[in-house]
Amino acid sequence: MTGQLRYIEVAERRARLAVGQRLAGAARADSPEEVAESLVALHGTDPASVFLAVGTRLADAAKTVPETERALYEDRTLVRMHGMRHTVFVFATGLVPVVHASTGLTVAARARAALIKDMAKAGAPDAEWLAEVEASALAALARRGEATAVELAQDEPRLREQFVYAAGKSYEGVHTVSSRLWRVLGVEGRVVRGRPLGSWTSTQFRWAVAPPSPELPVAEAQSELVRRWLAACGPATEADLKWWTGWKVTDVRAALKAVGAVTVSVDEGVGYVLADAVEPVGAVEPWAALLPGLDPTAMGWQERDWYCPPELRSALFDRSGNIGPTVWWDGRIVGGWAQRPDGEIAWRLLDTEGVGREARTAIEAEAARLHSWVGPTRVTPRFRTPLERELAAA
Repeated sequence: MTGQLRYIEVAERRARLAVGQRLAGAARADSPEEVAESLVALHGTDPASVFLAVGTRLADAAKTVPETERALYEDRTLVRMHGMRHTVFVFATGLVPVVHASTGLTVAARARAALIKDMAKAGAPDAEWLAEVEASALAALARRGEATAVELAQDEPRLREQFVYAAGKSYEGVHTVSSRLWRVLGVEGRVVRGRPLGSWTSTQFRWAVAPPSPELPVAEAQSELVRRWLAACGPATEADLKWWTGWKVTDVRAALKAVGAVTVSVDEGVGYVLADAVEPVGAVEPWAALLPGLDPTAMGWQERDWYCPPELRSALFDRSGNIGPTVWWDGRIVGGWAQRPDGEIAWRLLDTEGVGREARTAIEAEAARLHSWVGPTRVTPRFRTPLERELAAA
């Protein structure tokens, strides 16, 4: 663009968020695959957050559990794996080679080097020994199809080998080869997480050999990931994209140039959108949503003042920067929610500006909608925040 940059005000950013993030009523999706494609990545560190994020965005929330389990464990159209910032996400299967080449290769190299270094410091067997164990363990997994780490250690007992990590430090601990190796293999894209041992909220899962995936040039993969992210999250700043990907700033800038990103003006400074997303976006009907902890919308940007008032953060985030369950009204966070022991969905407003009777009625309807499909299942966020703890205990 030449001349003055087009300014995209907060109201328009919130309208774009409503549609692009599948949160406005008319924008809701028909399947978990549509949700994942639209949002690029669903945070998967807490398995329950994946289902809750999908359920909020499905036109028919009653389908949430069976359809998400189908996509993850039967059709394999969604895959739970490590991605950006060494974090576990759920991606559409078609995006796996993009994530692996753009991000996973670098993260995987660091993870393997760290494992070998930690073993060497502890006097554990060397890299050649580790390679033998790895090959044996992968062969056992291929024979079983899916298996837990405990089952695979029965086939390859050397996986139980222990070594001391960070000896003499305050965080010293004992690691097993199994716990570290499967994590490394997951980051390398050689294994994926399969069906959990319990319900959809379970954090214990089986491993499976990763399906074949094409190898992409790194630059091509990075530009494709940025294209998809801007389609979901633009306008956004360079700082947002650097934080979300975990890349070097030079990689971010090269990818923005490769996709022909257009510069615009946002309150934080210079932002970027795709060339086909420059024109103004009209307002959408007011909407409410109850999003789970680590939801991809709430965690989508590093600079969040335009949708999350700074004064709310102490109640809604933990000390590590993980966001808890949030209540949204018309494009901004206005409170938080929790599930009580009896299953009730309790919520509280923290920001009442512009939140009148219509908003409260819509939020109540979303709470009832969530309760209707979660049913008797009890959901406790993996990363608990001050307001969530208070509401859950009340």
